[in-house]
Amino acid sequence: MAKVLIVDDSKTSRKFLRNMLEGAGHEIVAEAVDGAEGVEKYLELKPDVVTMDITMPIMDGIEAVTKIMTLDREAKVIMVTAAGQKNNMVEALKKGAADFIQKPFESGIILNTIDKVLEE
Repeated sequence: MAKVLIVDDSKTSRKFLRNMLEGAGHEIVAEAVDGAEGVEKYLELKPDVVTMDITMPIMDGIEAVTKIMTLDREAKVIMVTAAGQKNNMVEALKKGAADFIQKPFESGIILNTIDKVLEE
């Protein structure tokens, strides 16, 4: 199964993703509370996949995915967005994000998205 880095400023979202992904057999290698910490942990741990919230303090998800993709063109970053952030989603995909999932989370969609991204 995949080694996953969760980047989200919401403790509740991180906990939900951790529980759901671990329950499906994935390993959570780390969590980060903003984009800057997410980039640092990505470089340090080289996870198979990253879930990246868009709206965060210090460095948002779009800036973070841009930095990660500059450093590693093979990175697999799945953006996490609230409904109504279509422009941000399009921007993140242009910057190299592999896919996206929307809040509120649906376990089946998240697991299918991770599987799809890992197969690409």
